[in-house]
Amino acid sequence: MASRTKRSKARAVVAPAKKSKLSFFGDAFAELKKVHWPTRQEAVRLSLMVLVICVVVGAILGVVDLGFSALIKGLFLGG
Repeated sequence: MASRTKRSKARAVVAPAKKSKLSFFGDAFAELKKVHWPTRQEAVRLSLMVLVICVVVGAILGVVDLGFSALIKGLFLGG
């Protein structure tokens, strides 16, 4: 039986046309127009949510730190 070989056609890779370096700012401005910006109410609500979560996580980490400090003092420093 004859073995079959696949012949792939070589395609020329075409590089995209070079843009000017200043076109970046125009493209960025165009993308910013497409963004869905939150309303003032949404921004305030989400900011308060972040603040509350930060306070809660900070309190939890403070309590854990206090517990570890007491544990280390009790074990290594003789209380």
